[in-house]
This record gives sequence, structure tokens and C-alpha cells, in this order.
Amino acid sequence: MRDTEAELTELMAQMRPRLHRYCARMVGSAFDGEDVVQDALARAAVAFDDAVVRPERWLMRIAHNAALDALRRRRRQAAWHAETEMETIADPTAAADARVAAEASLAAFLGLPPLQRSTVILGDVLGHPLAEMIEILGVTDAAAKAALHRGRAALREHARDVAAPVPFSSAERERLRAYADRFNARDFDALRALLAEDVRLDLANRTRLTGPHVVLYFTHYGENPDWHVRLCLAEGRPALVVSDPKTAGDYVVLLEWRAGQIAAIHDYRFAPYVTEAVTLEPLD
Repeated sequence: MRDTEAELTELMAQMRPRLHRYCARMVGSAFDGEDVVQDALARAAVAFDDAVVRPERWLMRIAHNAALDALRRRRRQAAWHAETEMETIADPTAAADARVAAEASLAAFLGLPPLQRSTVILGDVLGHPLAEMIEILGVTDAAAKAALHRGRAALREHARDVAAPVPFSSAERERLRAYADRFNARDFDALRALLAEDVRLDLANRTRLTGPHVVLYFTHYGENPDWHVRLCLAEGRPALVVSDPKTAGDYVVLLEWRAGQIAAIHDYRFAPYVTEAVTLEPLD
């Protein structure tokens, strides 16, 4: 049993990519999934005590509940246990279903009711056995098996569904293009001038800053002249891809605008599992 704050912090770091795989599929977005993971880990830090016997499953259950809360907020639904219990179902296509689930788009999972979605992700994506699924979800054996069976069937049918692109205007494109041009020209003073007074920075998996402190965000970029940004579509929304030639690594940055100013920056440099979960399409 892990019973110290340091051990809990280490466990959170180890499980974060796994938690993200679950939450991203539950809410249908790699970016929203990272927000849910942050919420879940904040809850875990407050709730942890020495009585936790299986911290890995405990963390997964907290992430599951955080994902459900996010779905309730999004859809204004208070309940999700709508599955009808049925007899035990043996599914000889389980191995094939695991491949379908692993390769399905995040949007495809949104076509499943939450309980079906949870069981398919836990069982076919993350590899949890049925007993652990039941413990994490707090449902009966029959309900879990029924949900898994139905979810697999629905996912086989809808695995190729693609989310409709989020419409954006030419003005939005040009605004992002201007940001990229200034970044690549190393004109960071011009970018700092675009920051709203109450701007928020979410450096995922690292820190959050607000207001005047966010001006420091561009300092590190200014010290690395080889870094370059380009426009892309990520989950149908306009975004930036930052490339570092020294590491050959790319990661995504999302910007939120308000009245021509940058209201929020979501930088996923320290959360590579988020970028790995997103299909990037060139926008240039």
C-alpha cells in the first residue's frame, strides 16, 4: 500500500497517461480529457488517506467519476445507470473488439451511453479484467457484462465515425496566422501585447498561471531560436503545432481569444500523451 504523499505523487505521474486515455475517450476529446485528469488528480490529492488499499483502482475510479461529472455538466444529465441487467454473455469476438476499441476515434466513443463507454474503455483499451471494472464502476457483474457486450456491438458499427469539423471564420484563421508569424519572427513583445489582463496559462502537467505572470511564458521560447510553429486542425479546431528540431518533437498549443486579445493559452509541451491522442491536419 502506498501511504505517503510522495508515493501518491509518484503514482499520479506514472498513471497520468493511462488516466488520460480513459478520460479522453469518455469525453470525446484529448484536450477536454486532460482537463478531466487535472480535476481528478486534484480530487485525489485532497481525498487520499492511509485507508486506501488499492490506490491504482482508487485513482481510476476518481477519474471515472470526474469524467461523468464533466459529461453531466456538458449534457445536463444527472444519471447514467440506465443499463438493464441481463444474463452473463460470452463474447467470442473479444480479441477483435479490443482492436476495434484501440483504433477507434475519440468521437466514436461519444456514440455510446456512459456505462457502455466506460466498460469498453476499461476492458478493451486499458485491459482491466471484469472484476476490476466492477470495482471501479460500482455496478453488478451482469450490468457490466451487458454494457460491455452492447458497447462493443455499437462501437463495431460506429468505429469509423468522425466528429464534424468545428466551423471557424477566415478572421480566426488570420488571427492565428498572425500569431504564428510573430512567433516565428521572435517578436515576443508583440505577442505579450496581445495578452488580456486576466489571461490564463495552462501548462498541462506542469503549472497554471494567471494575469501578469503569463508574460514569462514567452521567455523560454525566446531563448530557443530554432523552435517553430505552424497552423493545424486538432479535433476540428484551429491550433498551433510547436516543433523543436533538436528533439524532433511536436506538441499542440490552443489559444482562446476575447475581443482580439488572448484570453487563455493551453500548452501541452509537458503532456505528450495529449498530442499523441490527436490527429493533426495541416491548416497552412
